[in-house]
Amino acid sequence: MGEFTTIMARDGHEFQAWLTAAPARPRGAVVVLQEIFGVNGHIRAVTDAFAAAGYTAIAPALFDRVRRGIELGYTPAEQQQGAGYRKQIAPETALRDIAAAAAVVRHSGRTGIVGYCWGGSLAYLAACELTLAAAVVYYGRVGEFLEKKPRCPIMYHYGATDHSIPLAEVERVRAAQPAAPLYVYEGAGHGFNCDQRGSYDAAAAALARTRTLDFLARHIAGTDPSSRAQP
Repeated sequence: MGEFTTIMARDGHEFQAWLTAAPARPRGAVVVLQEIFGVNGHIRAVTDAFAAAGYTAIAPALFDRVRRGIELGYTPAEQQQGAGYRKQIAPETALRDIAAAAAVVRHSGRTGIVGYCWGGSLAYLAACELTLAAAVVYYGRVGEFLEKKPRCPIMYHYGATDHSIPLAEVERVRAAQPAAPLYVYEGAGHGFNCDQRGSYDAAAAALARTRTLDFLARHIAGTDPSSRAQP
């Protein structure tokens, strides 16, 4: 179980981040990027799970640029509220906080990033702009950023029935980066990884997690995926 800690971006902005230590010597570090619902119970649980898999894990509270302590559920009203908060934070501003979070955990070794929805889009931008060992995008819209090129290995997870990200856009990503592993999960919609949402797909979430841990083991821990720690 992690806890909130206060960290500072290079522009002097102080903000919270959920930080969870690995149970033993860390295999590296993972920065977890939130959806538009803040660093809520789901994102904290995801962060804790990466720590249980052997990584120092941190989830920066990106909405602290608007107001500290924003945590939302998944009702239509809260979704609209979260979308409003997201519009108040420019990508380059979020990247300052992501860079600060990565700096906090860099002592644990090579650092990767995993983002969900809005956080998936930001994970792509971080892979293009920051020094990272690996990046994983869960249902993040990256089509408008494809002129930027990732500087580290990157993996993608999308749902085949995600109405917010057309498959045509997913295929644009595949065409732009044919060497990057990109998975489309049949029958899965947007947010399929979140067990607190109606769109949760347990099978897709489990398979995506296995693939993600394999990817992190290879590019962060530098080990064969079959030897990865189990949560």
